[in-house]
Amino acid sequence: MSVVRVVSYNIHKGKSASGGHESLADLRLGLYGLRPDLLFLQEVQGRNQRHGSLDAQHESLAAALHMQAAYGRNAIRAATDHGNALLSRYPILYYENQDISDHRLEQRGLLHGVIQVDGAHVHCLVVHLGLFAGGRSRQVHALVERIRRLVPDSEPLLIAGDFNDWSNRLAPLFVEQLGLVEVFAAAPQGVDEIYRLRHRVAQLRQRMPWFPGQMLRPLPTLSANGHGARETPPPRTFPSMFPWLRLDRIYQRGFAVRRARVLHGAPWKKLSDHAPLVAELELP
Repeated sequence: MSVVRVVSYNIHKGKSASGGHESLADLRLGLYGLRPDLLFLQEVQGRNQRHGSLDAQHESLAAALHMQAAYGRNAIRAATDHGNALLSRYPILYYENQDISDHRLEQRGLLHGVIQVDGAHVHCLVVHLGLFAGGRSRQVHALVERIRRLVPDSEPLLIAGDFNDWSNRLAPLFVEQLGLVEVFAAAPQGVDEIYRLRHRVAQLRQRMPWFPGQMLRPLPTLSANGHGARETPPPRTFPSMFPWLRLDRIYQRGFAVRRARVLHGAPWKKLSDHAPLVAELELP
């Protein structure tokens, strides 16, 4: 049995959420404190010829965190490029970046890496989907086709990133066609979450005496095969200063979910325009 800590984060090219100040140094410290085993990163600059401190961000983070790195270059400019990155404490056996751009104005890629966790091959796909619904749908179909072609049903699978799917319309494609489960729909409710819910109910009862008071029961949790998942929407992650839109996801197959959380507040609300997701997954 292995417990894998997964982080998905759109790092905004190493710039802060407000003002565009460089945040890469603080971001390194924040990620180091999370002790991740796998990092699914979006908007990573692989090249910046104007500002050396923002160059090769995947290599800088990997060196600081003692992880291996794979980078998929998507958007290429005269002096810069950026894309997705996969950082891993486990050996990266193979990786490939597939172009899934839907039009010339948005260069998007699908970074597919295979890592080895205690003898098991785990497929990791880092995604950053487009801003338009039609393009996102076509990109997800390309993702589904790749998984069906290259990922055996018996091997664990992780898909994480910025889906730009604020309406959550793409979820059925992942759940029904690939047997995936979003981690927040599977994670057990922790003591802190139960406490917050009870506190909110108590506040409502004080303000509105007619509000019905009910015992809060733990909701069903997820087994490794996905049975018992709740119909829980993904968390709000954007903008990080005042999260409202549900843009980021971690989907899994073949794991049991121990815990999932979104990191709001300091320092995360200043490091990027997205809030990071953290999940602890158990590989049987």
